[in-house]
Amino acid sequence: MTALCLALWGIVLLGSSLSGRLDLLLRGVFHPLVGFSGVVLLVLAGAQLKGAWGQGRQPGAPRGWWLGAAVALLVLAIPPNPSFSDLATNRPAEMGQEEALNFLLPPAQRSLTDWVRLLRSQPDPSLYEGDPVRISGFVWPQKGDQPQLARLLVRCCLADATPVGLPVRWPPGQVPKADRWLAVRGTMAVEEHDGQKRSVVVAERIAAIPRPRRPLEP
Repeated sequence: MTALCLALWGIVLLGSSLSGRLDLLLRGVFHPLVGFSGVVLLVLAGAQLKGAWGQGRQPGAPRGWWLGAAVALLVLAIPPNPSFSDLATNRPAEMGQEEALNFLLPPAQRSLTDWVRLLRSQPDPSLYEGDPVRISGFVWPQKGDQPQLARLLVRCCLADATPVGLPVRWPPGQVPKADRWLAVRGTMAVEEHDGQKRSVVVAERIAAIPRPRRPLEP
């Protein structure tokens, strides 16, 4: 049973690495480590199985090994499909240490994350009023406000994910559903919110897009 459990988890890790499933859970730089770990587990499973054959019948496996094997089978049968909007709602939005900003980048070439970092470093909304915006992300519902367009920043994996979002003024009657991935074109404007001025993207063109192969940003 020990060999079976090790083999199943080896298949889970190796299969996830090869299938691209890890793109939803882990930064790409760590993918080779996961694949290598899967190979190691398969080698250990083979060694365990060879040893068991050499020693004849072995005592029954502890309950924990059976549970581990059952969980591995569930992961293989039901691949994880995280809800980014739910995760973003339950994670703090502190970005920590800011990366260097490229102020020379034309507004239309800034990603959603570029805009968020720029607005946090230079929060005066009047500086960006009228600038063209071309961004993409997932729909992140906000309590008491319209949904934002958002991304998840990670250092390692979803466990340390930090949500970043931009307020969007959606066209009348076109409030999108949570977790949908959209490409939005529009202009940056200024609006009053909770007694303060803030920058908001006035959406002019909205297109549904597939979830990116690697939706997590460093």
